[in-house]
Amino acid sequence: MAWRGVAAEFLQVPAVTRTYTAACVLTTAAVLELLSPFQLYFNPHLVLRKFQVWRLVTNFLFFGPLGFSFFFNMLFVFRYCRMLEEGSFRGRKADFVFMFLFGGVLMTLLGLLGSLFFLGQALTAMLVYVWSRRSPRVRVNFFGLLTFQAPFLPWALMGFSLLLGNSILVDLLGIAVGHIYYFLEDVFPNQPGGKRLLHTPSFLKLLLDAPEEDPDYLPLPEEQPGPPQQ
Repeated sequence: MAWRGVAAEFLQVPAVTRTYTAACVLTTAAVLELLSPFQLYFNPHLVLRKFQVWRLVTNFLFFGPLGFSFFFNMLFVFRYCRMLEEGSFRGRKADFVFMFLFGGVLMTLLGLLGSLFFLGQALTAMLVYVWSRRSPRVRVNFFGLLTFQAPFLPWALMGFSLLLGNSILVDLLGIAVGHIYYFLEDVFPNQPGGKRLLHTPSFLKLLLDAPEEDPDYLPLPEEQPGPPQQ
Protein backbone atom coordinates (compact mmCIF):
# COMPACT_ATOMS: atom_id res chain seq x y z
CA MET A 1 0.00 0.00 0.00
CA ALA A 2 2.86 2.36 0.82
CA TRP A 3 4.37 1.82 -2.63
CA ARG A 4 1.01 2.54 -4.24
CA GLY A 5 0.83 5.80 -2.34
CA VAL A 6 4.34 6.79 -3.42
CA ALA A 7 3.58 5.84 -7.04
CA ALA A 8 0.33 7.81 -7.00
CA GLU A 9 2.11 10.83 -5.55
CA PHE A 10 4.90 10.57 -8.13
CA LEU A 11 2.36 10.48 -10.96
CA GLN A 12 1.07 13.85 -9.76
CA VAL A 13 4.49 15.39 -10.50
CA PRO A 14 4.62 17.35 -13.80
CA ALA A 15 5.70 15.27 -16.79
CA VAL A 16 9.13 16.77 -17.55
CA THR A 17 10.25 16.71 -13.91
CA ARG A 18 8.95 13.17 -13.51
CA THR A 19 10.67 11.94 -16.66
CA TYR A 20 14.06 13.52 -15.98
CA THR A 21 14.16 12.48 -12.30
CA ALA A 22 13.16 8.90 -13.14
CA ALA A 23 15.78 8.74 -15.91
CA CYS A 24 18.50 9.86 -13.46
CA VAL A 25 17.48 7.31 -10.82
CA LEU A 26 17.18 4.46 -13.34
CA THR A 27 20.56 5.30 -14.86
CA THR A 28 22.21 5.13 -11.44
CA ALA A 29 20.43 1.85 -10.69
CA ALA A 30 21.64 0.45 -14.02
CA VAL A 31 25.23 1.38 -13.16
CA LEU A 32 24.91 -0.65 -9.96
CA GLU A 33 24.04 -3.83 -11.87
CA LEU A 34 24.37 -3.56 -15.66
CA LEU A 35 26.44 -0.64 -16.89
CA SER A 36 29.73 1.08 -16.24
CA PRO A 37 30.16 4.86 -16.00
CA PHE A 38 32.67 4.46 -18.83
CA GLN A 39 29.72 3.64 -21.09
CA LEU A 40 27.94 6.86 -20.14
CA TYR A 41 30.44 9.71 -19.97
CA PHE A 42 30.74 12.34 -22.68
CA ASN A 43 33.51 11.55 -25.15
CA PRO A 44 33.40 13.50 -28.43
CA HIS A 45 35.72 11.01 -30.13
CA LEU A 46 33.41 8.09 -29.38
CA VAL A 47 30.35 10.12 -30.35
CA LEU A 48 31.74 11.24 -33.72
CA ARG A 49 33.91 8.28 -34.69
CA LYS A 50 32.06 5.36 -33.08
CA PHE A 51 28.57 6.87 -33.34
CA GLN A 52 27.91 6.33 -29.61
CA VAL A 53 25.40 9.16 -29.66
CA TRP A 54 23.69 8.05 -26.44
CA ARG A 55 26.59 9.67 -24.57
CA LEU A 56 25.16 13.08 -25.49
CA VAL A 57 22.24 12.24 -23.19
CA THR A 58 23.57 9.81 -20.59
CA ASN A 59 26.24 12.22 -19.33
CA PHE A 60 23.37 14.39 -18.05
CA LEU A 61 21.73 11.45 -16.24
CA PHE A 62 24.51 10.02 -14.08
CA PHE A 63 25.28 11.79 -10.79
CA GLY A 64 27.73 9.28 -9.39
CA PRO A 65 27.25 6.23 -7.18
CA LEU A 66 24.63 6.06 -4.47
CA GLY A 67 25.65 8.26 -1.60
CA PHE A 68 25.17 11.67 -0.06
CA SER A 69 26.21 13.55 -3.22
CA PHE A 70 23.72 11.60 -5.35
CA PHE A 71 20.77 12.19 -3.02
CA PHE A 72 21.78 15.85 -2.59
CA ASN A 73 21.70 16.39 -6.35
CA MET A 74 18.44 14.47 -6.79
CA LEU A 75 16.80 16.59 -4.10
CA PHE A 76 17.67 19.80 -5.93
CA VAL A 77 16.87 18.40 -9.38
CA PHE A 78 13.43 17.29 -8.26
CA ARG A 79 12.62 20.39 -6.20
CA TYR A 80 13.68 23.16 -8.55
CA CYS A 81 12.78 21.41 -11.78
CA ARG A 82 9.28 20.91 -10.37
CA MET A 83 8.99 24.49 -9.14
CA LEU A 84 9.97 25.79 -12.56
CA GLU A 85 7.54 23.49 -14.34
CA GLU A 86 4.69 24.37 -11.99
CA GLY A 87 5.62 28.05 -11.91
CA SER A 88 6.98 30.10 -14.79
CA PHE A 89 6.63 27.18 -17.24
CA ARG A 90 3.13 26.18 -16.19
CA GLY A 91 1.18 25.13 -19.29
CA ARG A 92 4.35 25.56 -21.40
CA LYS A 93 5.80 22.07 -21.49
CA ALA A 94 7.39 22.57 -24.92
CA ASP A 95 9.17 25.74 -23.76
CA PHE A 96 10.49 23.87 -20.72
CA VAL A 97 11.83 21.01 -22.83
CA PHE A 98 13.39 23.56 -25.17
CA MET A 99 15.18 25.12 -22.20
CA PHE A 100 16.63 21.69 -21.42
CA LEU A 101 17.74 21.27 -25.04
CA PHE A 102 19.23 24.77 -25.23
CA GLY A 103 21.11 24.28 -21.97
CA GLY A 104 22.26 20.78 -22.90
CA VAL A 105 23.67 21.81 -26.28
CA LEU A 106 25.44 24.87 -24.88
CA MET A 107 26.89 22.93 -21.93
CA THR A 108 28.13 20.21 -24.26
CA LEU A 109 29.93 22.73 -26.46
CA LEU A 110 31.42 24.64 -23.52
CA GLY A 111 32.21 21.39 -21.70
CA LEU A 112 34.60 20.49 -24.51
CA LEU A 113 36.82 23.37 -23.43
CA GLY A 114 37.06 22.09 -19.87
CA SER A 115 37.16 18.35 -20.62
CA LEU A 116 34.03 17.76 -18.52
CA PHE A 117 32.68 14.22 -18.74
CA PHE A 118 29.42 14.37 -16.75
CA LEU A 119 27.19 17.45 -16.94
CA GLY A 120 24.16 16.54 -14.81
CA GLN A 121 25.34 18.76 -11.97
CA ALA A 122 25.74 21.66 -14.39
CA LEU A 123 22.16 21.15 -15.57
CA THR A 124 21.01 21.21 -11.95
CA ALA A 125 22.87 24.48 -11.41
CA MET A 126 21.18 25.94 -14.49
CA LEU A 127 17.71 24.98 -13.23
CA VAL A 128 18.42 26.48 -9.81
CA TYR A 129 19.83 29.66 -11.35
CA VAL A 130 16.86 30.27 -13.66
CA TRP A 131 14.40 29.63 -10.82
CA SER A 132 16.31 31.93 -8.46
CA ARG A 133 16.38 34.81 -10.94
CA ARG A 134 12.66 34.45 -11.59
CA SER A 135 11.90 34.35 -7.85
CA PRO A 136 14.08 37.18 -6.51
CA ARG A 137 11.92 37.95 -3.46
CA VAL A 138 11.66 34.37 -2.21
CA ARG A 139 13.64 33.65 0.95
CA VAL A 140 15.42 30.30 0.97
CA ASN A 141 16.29 28.28 4.06
CA PHE A 142 19.49 26.40 3.26
CA PHE A 143 19.33 23.19 5.32
CA GLY A 144 18.34 25.18 8.38
CA LEU A 145 21.76 26.84 8.50
CA LEU A 146 21.34 30.00 6.44
CA THR A 147 18.45 32.09 5.19
CA PHE A 148 18.91 34.36 2.19
CA GLN A 149 17.23 35.67 -0.94
CA ALA A 150 16.77 33.21 -3.80
CA PRO A 151 19.38 34.78 -6.17
CA PHE A 152 22.13 33.76 -3.73
CA LEU A 153 21.14 30.08 -3.85
CA PRO A 154 23.27 29.01 -6.87
CA TRP A 155 26.36 30.45 -5.21
CA ALA A 156 25.55 28.76 -1.91
CA LEU A 157 25.21 25.45 -3.75
CA MET A 158 28.57 26.02 -5.43
CA GLY A 159 30.19 26.67 -2.06
CA PHE A 160 28.61 23.54 -0.61
CA SER A 161 29.82 21.54 -3.62
CA LEU A 162 33.32 22.84 -2.95
CA LEU A 163 33.08 21.67 0.68
CA LEU A 164 32.16 18.21 -0.59
CA GLY A 165 35.39 18.15 -2.56
CA ASN A 166 33.82 18.58 -6.00
CA SER A 167 35.15 20.80 -8.76
CA ILE A 168 33.26 24.10 -8.97
CA LEU A 169 33.91 24.24 -12.72
CA VAL A 170 30.76 22.23 -13.38
CA ASP A 171 28.67 24.52 -11.18
CA LEU A 172 30.13 27.61 -12.84
CA LEU A 173 29.27 26.17 -16.25
CA GLY A 174 25.65 25.62 -15.17
CA ILE A 175 25.39 29.12 -13.70
CA ALA A 176 26.87 30.65 -16.87
CA VAL A 177 24.48 28.77 -19.16
CA GLY A 178 21.57 29.58 -16.87
CA HIS A 179 22.46 33.26 -17.02
CA ILE A 180 22.68 33.18 -20.82
CA TYR A 181 19.22 31.60 -21.02
CA TYR A 182 17.77 34.04 -18.47
CA PHE A 183 19.27 37.04 -20.28
CA LEU A 184 18.05 35.95 -23.73
CA GLU A 185 14.59 34.95 -22.49
CA ASP A 186 13.78 37.47 -19.74
CA VAL A 187 16.11 40.46 -19.97
CA PHE A 188 17.02 41.24 -23.58
CA PRO A 189 13.44 41.11 -24.98
CA ASN A 190 12.45 43.84 -22.48
CA GLN A 191 15.31 46.19 -23.40
CA PRO A 192 14.83 49.08 -25.86
CA GLY A 193 15.25 47.54 -29.30
CA GLY A 194 15.39 44.06 -27.85
CA LYS A 195 13.49 41.03 -29.06
CA ARG A 196 13.11 37.36 -28.29
CA LEU A 197 15.93 35.35 -29.78
CA LEU A 198 14.89 31.97 -28.42
CA HIS A 199 11.89 30.42 -30.12
CA THR A 200 10.58 26.98 -29.27
CA PRO A 201 10.29 24.90 -32.47
CA SER A 202 6.73 24.43 -33.67
CA PHE A 203 7.04 20.65 -33.71
CA LEU A 204 7.77 20.65 -29.97
CA LYS A 205 4.68 22.76 -29.28
CA LEU A 206 2.60 20.48 -31.48
CA LEU A 207 3.98 17.39 -29.78
CA LEU A 208 3.93 18.50 -26.14
CA ASP A 209 1.48 21.37 -25.63
CA ALA A 210 -2.30 21.13 -25.60
CA PRO A 211 -3.78 22.79 -28.70
CA GLU A 212 -5.02 26.31 -28.08
CA GLU A 213 -8.71 26.94 -28.47
CA ASP A 214 -9.65 29.21 -31.36
CA PRO A 215 -11.36 32.29 -29.84
CA ASP A 216 -13.40 32.68 -33.04
CA TYR A 217 -14.68 29.10 -33.00
CA LEU A 218 -18.47 28.81 -32.80
CA PRO A 219 -19.65 25.40 -31.59
CA LEU A 220 -22.37 23.61 -33.46
CA PRO A 221 -25.86 23.81 -31.89
CA GLU A 222 -25.66 20.20 -30.72
CA GLU A 223 -22.33 20.98 -29.00
CA GLN A 224 -23.70 23.89 -26.99
CA PRO A 225 -24.72 23.28 -23.39
CA GLY A 226 -28.42 23.15 -22.79
CA PRO A 227 -31.19 21.13 -21.15
CA PRO A 228 -30.97 17.41 -21.89
CA GLN A 229 -33.20 16.28 -24.72
CA GLN A 230 -36.02 13.92 -23.93
